[in-house]
Amino acid sequence: MISIRDCHLGYGSSAARNDVPVFAGLDLQVRDGEFLCVIGPSGCGKTTLLRMIAGLVRPDRGVIEVDGRPVEGPGQDRGMVFQDHALLPWADVLTNVAFGLELRGMPREARLDRARQLVQSVGLAGFERSYPRQLSGGMQQRVGLARALAVNPSILLMDEPFGSLDSQTRRQLQEDLLHLQLTARKTVVFVTHSVDEAVRLGDRIVLLSRRPSRVETSVDVPLSRPRPAGLDSFAPFVEMKRDLWERLKAQAAEPPA
Repeated sequence: MISIRDCHLGYGSSAARNDVPVFAGLDLQVRDGEFLCVIGPSGCGKTTLLRMIAGLVRPDRGVIEVDGRPVEGPGQDRGMVFQDHALLPWADVLTNVAFGLELRGMPREARLDRARQLVQSVGLAGFERSYPRQLSGGMQQRVGLARALAVNPSILLMDEPFGSLDSQTRRQLQEDLLHLQLTARKTVVFVTHSVDEAVRLGDRIVLLSRRPSRVETSVDVPLSRPRPAGLDSFAPFVEMKRDLWERLKAQAAEPPA
């Protein structure tokens, strides 16, 4: 379980850290095995929330725990997938996927065997020796996902990972991610600007308010897994998207703090 309690964070100069308040008393719980989607107005701190859970940003005060242990920095139990792939341009697919394992000191043959398995699992068999420049955006994102999975984290932190992809590739990767989450039972915290994507993927959706950010709304998604056929015209799906979109518009219309 991820537990965030009374977290405060501000950005600014070193002498006045709280010039721009981001969070002021943020509380959020994420259950084991849950697929949580996070939406909110631009600049509300969605990416910063992921970075705090990842241990890349420390709150000014408050508590962040994973399975009861304080988060004091990055850990093998958390893997992060970025929108811009963040691949090593000089390394091939296999080396990119195995990179985290190399940093952890895993022997070469063992880490390459693990990387080959993951490359196959994300649908990139045959591209092991290709370089990022030779891959489409969707293929690069698959490499990024495989790299995050290589260290077998219990938690996946995903920052708008499909935002730059075309709609067909985006839909395919959404389906692949849902299948992965069902089979591997990872806890997923998924930031997106798309209400459609949040309802399509999430077990629960959290809407953050404008800065200083808090949880404005938390709603369970009343859709079974796997998602029902004809989802785009399924009444509960359409109604939930409409309701969340109205709530998001209301937040966006409020002046920032």
